[in-house]
Amino acid sequence: MLEEKESHMSKSSQFVLQISGAALFSALSLILSLFVVPYLPRTPEGFAYFDPVSIIWVTCFLIFGPLAGVLCCGIGSVILMPFDPFAPIGPLMKFSATFSLIIIPILLLSLTKRKESIRKSQSLKKVKNYIIYGLFGTGFRIIVMVILNIIVYLSFYGASGLEYWIVVVILLNALTSLWDLLIPYLIVFGAKLDAKFEIW
Repeated sequence: MLEEKESHMSKSSQFVLQISGAALFSALSLILSLFVVPYLPRTPEGFAYFDPVSIIWVTCFLIFGPLAGVLCCGIGSVILMPFDPFAPIGPLMKFSATFSLIIIPILLLSLTKRKESIRKSQSLKKVKNYIIYGLFGTGFRIIVMVILNIIVYLSFYGASGLEYWIVVVILLNALTSLWDLLIPYLIVFGAKLDAKFEIW
């Protein structure tokens, strides 16, 4: 099929599009953070049930590729610093959660053998692969976020109530990972944006 063919775009053009995509989606994530995130429903502990910022970053990854996805997470986190009331911890936690979610698929894709004519994004387009990579990414994200939350919690509150906090962190990261993976998949592959851009 046409959408499965390797992109004929030059490497320099791909690079420019990846950088531009990362910058554009980082700016979009800031807009959502300022005008949408404050009004999201939250748990009593202050956690949002889903994170549109992370969804934007993962969408950037699926459209523009690994470089753009990682850059979008990094740039997006930096530009959130002046505006996030919980900075620097909030943006750093958001970066850690999203980066740990996408880095596993990135690494697995780099190790997967494929035909030269097939774009890497098409491996993710297959529902079975996406679910498997997503589960590994979610597992890694939960491990990373539990460790970071333990460090932060102990620094601010001591050991009292830590077990309850860990359970909340695990459940919320599992839930937000679901939305972070599902919504970008439907946007990118459902609307065939991957076929329109054909970057990676």
